[in-house]
Amino acid sequence: MKKLFNSLPFRLLAGVVIGILVGLMANEAFMNIIVTVKQLLGELITFCVPLIVIGFIAPSITRLGKNASRMLMVALILAYVSSVGAALVSMVAGFNIIPHLSIVSTAEGLKELPEVIFELSIPQIMSVMSALVFSVLVGLAVTWTKADRTAELLEEFQKIVLEIVTRVIIPILPVFIACTFCALSYEGTITRQLPVFLKVIIIVMIGHYLWMTLLYLIAGAYSGKNPLEVVKHYGPAYITAVGTMSSAATLAVALRCARKSSVLRKDMVDFGIPLFANVHLCGSVLTEVFFVMTVSQILYGSMPSLGTMVLFCVLLGIFAIGAPGVPGGTVMASLGLITGILLFNDTGTALMLTIFALQDSFGTACNVTGDGALTLILTGYADRHGITEKSKNE
Repeated sequence: MKKLFNSLPFRLLAGVVIGILVGLMANEAFMNIIVTVKQLLGELITFCVPLIVIGFIAPSITRLGKNASRMLMVALILAYVSSVGAALVSMVAGFNIIPHLSIVSTAEGLKELPEVIFELSIPQIMSVMSALVFSVLVGLAVTWTKADRTAELLEEFQKIVLEIVTRVIIPILPVFIACTFCALSYEGTITRQLPVFLKVIIIVMIGHYLWMTLLYLIAGAYSGKNPLEVVKHYGPAYITAVGTMSSAATLAVALRCARKSSVLRKDMVDFGIPLFANVHLCGSVLTEVFFVMTVSQILYGSMPSLGTMVLFCVLLGIFAIGAPGVPGGTVMASLGLITGILLFNDTGTALMLTIFALQDSFGTACNVTGDGALTLILTGYADRHGITEKSKNE
């Protein structure tokens, strides 16, 4: 029993429940403290994300040796195909389901959160996308030049980052999640806004599970390995993603979960999971497509044409690869598509951002859990093409 209480999934679930209950009863003075703690912890987690990306992707690429460029291309293609596939499936579902729904368009104002007592800004050493590009270029350059000393330095840096994750990020995550849900409960998102689009959110969540199931079935068939051996370890990562609403902030837990799987190669985990956390956003894309169609039906009386939606889906897959893995990253990165291709006005954009925020946590959880399936495909690809796993000392 003690082991259960000390487990990460239990602490994360406890954080969610405690946060909601406290938020319902909290007064403004107490929420001043909560939002301040949330801001500080969020800044610390965000600061560490580029370090995690560099610490895992760069040395993982160097271990791939001459196969690094090929594996990177395969990973990007997998992420794009998964995102576009999810978008197109969501589009088909939208055309068939939305006309039959009676959706209320009201978006009530939320209770305003109090200001933080003091704000401590902890800027990242570089943006997440800069860290990703830096890791890829350095990793590839090390393999091209056979810079063994730099490769050893990257291995040492990975060990340092692992200690930061284990001793700092993992312990503060339950507190951060509790504060996040406390704020959502206090401002009324959970009790007031959720019923407005409850039907749509439930449909989208079902879509998430169906898409994750499809990804894991394909991954299992291709790799010849049991996908359940990956899924069964992803509970903590899923819960963390629900709480943080950020693929990047969930990265530390996702790595821990994937490393427990006996069917995933460790080199593919260290390479794939950090990469996919930033370029594979299938759940967010699936959600955004269904929601833009819903908002269009509500505000403008009709959904976009088939050709417009197909173009939107194809381009959204590209934008998803470049979108930051942070709360609302996908929809924020694609606002140009929403206004330029779908021709949404300010009201449509605001409503889109509102309902996307209501389920953002579940879309993120789909993203993160789907990363395990793509990593299983990478493992199968490496095995099929004779790409051997190098030890860290080789």
